[in-house]
Amino acid sequence: MVLKAPGMNELKISLSNPRDVTDGISVWEWSGSAWDEGQEAANWFSNYLGKPGRLVRFNAASETRPVDPQYANGHKVMFSDGYPFLLLSQGSMDALNNLLKEPVPVNRFRTNILVDGCEPFSEDLWTEIEINKFAFQGVKLCSRCKVPTIDQETAVAKPDINETLKTFRSDKVLRPTGKVQGKVFMGQNMVLKNFLKDGKGKVIKVGDPVNVVKMVSSAAEAPA
Repeated sequence: MVLKAPGMNELKISLSNPRDVTDGISVWEWSGSAWDEGQEAANWFSNYLGKPGRLVRFNAASETRPVDPQYANGHKVMFSDGYPFLLLSQGSMDALNNLLKEPVPVNRFRTNILVDGCEPFSEDLWTEIEINKFAFQGVKLCSRCKVPTIDQETAVAKPDINETLKTFRSDKVLRPTGKVQGKVFMGQNMVLKNFLKDGKGKVIKVGDPVNVVKMVSSAAEAPA
């Protein structure tokens, strides 16, 4: 793996497992140990970020980080936010950008599955889809934090994105009969449905067709 950044030499990381382990790694409620990619990587990140840092890799051989069992019991995630997959449609991005003074790129929402060719926010309703014969389960609407307001290139925050989302993507709007918690939603958290029995060697690629297998009739019916 080769990492690049402005004003920095390339950093090459071997894909074989490192030898060193670092303790005290945490993501949300989880904490544990992880493979440490070494001092060269630590120096590279520390110099670029202007503060001490280390590059670590999840050690699946000794560590387990489960997703919220309320939504996907038995499934696991590594260093992703809360779930291994986040689905978003280009139509939803276009609908949001049409309301913003300055359009934003999809990287603000950190999706790893972007689909096209559907109506805006159709993905809210999808509880099961197939991509390249692999079944994904939609487990909950993704509630958004402040990260989408931050420009990934400059780290400058512009809160108008979440303020705009509140006008048509809040729990008050989408789930009017439910408990209002001040959340806004964009995208669907997903897990690989048959991961528990065979989770290795599965590949999806750009251009694969998406088949909607199961869906609910409204966002109010979708878990959130």
